[in-house]
Amino acid sequence: MVTYFQIALIITSIALITSIVLQNKGVGLGGLTGQDAGGVISARRGIEKILFNVTIILAIVFIALVLATIVFSR
Repeated sequence: MVTYFQIALIITSIALITSIVLQNKGVGLGGLTGQDAGGVISARRGIEKILFNVTIILAIVFIALVLATIVFSR
C-alpha cells in the first residue's frame, strides 16, 4: 500500500511543480530565479484563478499523501 502512496506522491509533485511554473507566465525567465518583474498587482481572473485554485488543491493533496505515507509505513 505504501508503494501506491509513493507513486501518487510522485505524480502529485510533478503536477504541483508544473502548476507553480505555469503561474509565472509573462514574468519571463527572471521570475524563475526570483527576480522581480516590477509588474502591477492585479486580480486573478479566468485561467489564472483556476490555476491558482488547482495549485492550492494539489498542495493539500500532497500534504495528505505525505502524512498517509508516514502513517502506513509504520
